[in-house]
Amino acid sequence: MSQTTLITPRQLAARLEDRDLAVIDCRFDLMRPQWGLEAYASARIPHALYAHLDHDLSGKTSASTGRHPLPPVDDIAARLGQWGIDAQVQVVAYDQGSGAYAARLWWLLRWLGHTRVAVLDGGLTAWQEERLPLDTAPLSNAAAQVQPGRPARRFAPRPDEEMVVSTTGLEHLIASGQMACADVVLIDARSTDRFAGRNETIDPVAGHIPGARNHPFTGNLDAAGRFLDRGTLRQQFARSLGGVPPDAVICMCGSGVTACHNLLAMEVAGLQGARLYAGSWSEWIQDPKRPIATEA
Repeated sequence: MSQTTLITPRQLAARLEDRDLAVIDCRFDLMRPQWGLEAYASARIPHALYAHLDHDLSGKTSASTGRHPLPPVDDIAARLGQWGIDAQVQVVAYDQGSGAYAARLWWLLRWLGHTRVAVLDGGLTAWQEERLPLDTAPLSNAAAQVQPGRPARRFAPRPDEEMVVSTTGLEHLIASGQMACADVVLIDARSTDRFAGRNETIDPVAGHIPGARNHPFTGNLDAAGRFLDRGTLRQQFARSLGGVPPDAVICMCGSGVTACHNLLAMEVAGLQGARLYAGSWSEWIQDPKRPIATEA
């Protein structure tokens, strides 16, 4: 049975020896970009490979992009094939706990037409709480991305461009009045203080896109760092959507990463069809002529 949204630690543990399973460690820290790879080298779920947010799950930045542009399709497809992933493989992504970075890989695979992908609910923290095994064997080269005994496969991408909104496309929606009329809803996953422009520590300009609504991704989780149940998530998103159907929703954040957490949570809630503004705030502010808003 394929998992398409979330998987529990026990469910994953029962499948670890499945040759059609690929476990990908996505741990990352925006302030310490090499921390995740170092943590992976120290201890990881058995058979896991490591995906670096900057190098594997993002493309190269430029003066016109955000901090984490989407990777070129050919590049990410080659990396997935190197990890031994093809259409038959169930992928499980995990990070340190919240799923904020694992959700990026989840969304990338969905964008490329691969639905057999799930996020480990609660991440490595939940895995350790269940006292499940860790691989602590020394790695000669943790960044090599090669697992002995797991041959490369051919990943055939089928990107769905309808899942992505560009900055130009968003500007058109704003100019046409569709956001003002609530025909389209832009949901920002950043924390409330960053959204309001009160505490911006990552990007050089504070605030949010006029008309956007704030739905911090951390609100998708319970106190233990697990995703809330389907019904509770539906209720919470209903307040943010305000009656707009999910396929009229565009999710964004600071750089197109934690927005994927909201997209995953919406999928768990049975609210399909929302799109990603991949460039997000960090791309929007590259042009000082684009409008911004703040809240007191």
